[in-house]
Amino acid sequence: MALHRLAAITLGVPKLDEVRAFYREFGLVETAPGRFATSDGGEQLSIVAAPRRNLLALEVGVDDAEDLARIAAALQRLGRDVKTGLVALDCVEPTTGVHVRVKVEERVQQQGEPPLPLNAPGRTPRTNARSPAVLAKERPRPRKLGHVVIGSTDAAATRRFFVEGVGFRVSDEAPGIGAAFLRCSTDHHNLLVQPAPLGFLHHTAWELSDVDEVGRAASELVAAKPERHVWGLGRHGIGSNYFWYLRDPAGNFVEYYSDLDVIVDDEAWKVAASIGAHPLAAWGPAVPRSFLAPDDIVALARG
Repeated sequence: MALHRLAAITLGVPKLDEVRAFYREFGLVETAPGRFATSDGGEQLSIVAAPRRNLLALEVGVDDAEDLARIAAALQRLGRDVKTGLVALDCVEPTTGVHVRVKVEERVQQQGEPPLPLNAPGRTPRTNARSPAVLAKERPRPRKLGHVVIGSTDAAATRRFFVEGVGFRVSDEAPGIGAAFLRCSTDHHNLLVQPAPLGFLHHTAWELSDVDEVGRAASELVAAKPERHVWGLGRHGIGSNYFWYLRDPAGNFVEYYSDLDVIVDDEAWKVAASIGAHPLAAWGPAVPRSFLAPDDIVALARG
């Protein structure tokens, strides 16, 4: 796959200072006013002032200039205007208005951590010692930006732009929701497109090392302000990852996750419309109504 990662996003938000403070507490490092870095992915989030919350831009990494030329030609076949340079191209997805930049970048090599010694029936690698998970003191830091979920008034057209134009691949579909899980890396999904009454950002997702970090990081944020809690802890059916969703001060949902499916062989992976499990959660608390239809969506649709 020429595409190799979701490199960065730009969010437009009201309450700029409050939102910046939230993402600092969330575990991202503010490298400059409104610019935030993960521990493995570098600067991956920019936050700017805007009248309403929305995803303004996203950046995708590719290997070389030949990839850029191929993507530019594909986008032009779809009738899209493309601005090309030596190391990047820019185009706007017309339905949502999201600015998409495809840029030549080095691949990120994540360093693995020693797995926790997990005891189980008949297998006890940890004896005479407490689990490191209960002794950890530092707040977990997100390792990388994993994916974004956007609503589109023409989800089929937005999907076509990213799949036929940019080169994303379809990992799975949720027909009852009308959503498509798309990837630009070996992660199960880096972008999910779903039908909506307007173009808007549903959530962003940030990888942590394991489920203990997901639980610990989210619990600390909720303990400080309970109204941040949205949904979790649980495990998704599609993607298989553990999740816990929170809400930032602008109303965007933000997800801590770990243990996402990885696809390295397109022939081995089968796109499935149904996998025998609930598409939203294999287990976890009941899905809140506000997660499926955010409380501010009517106001956003009315402008």
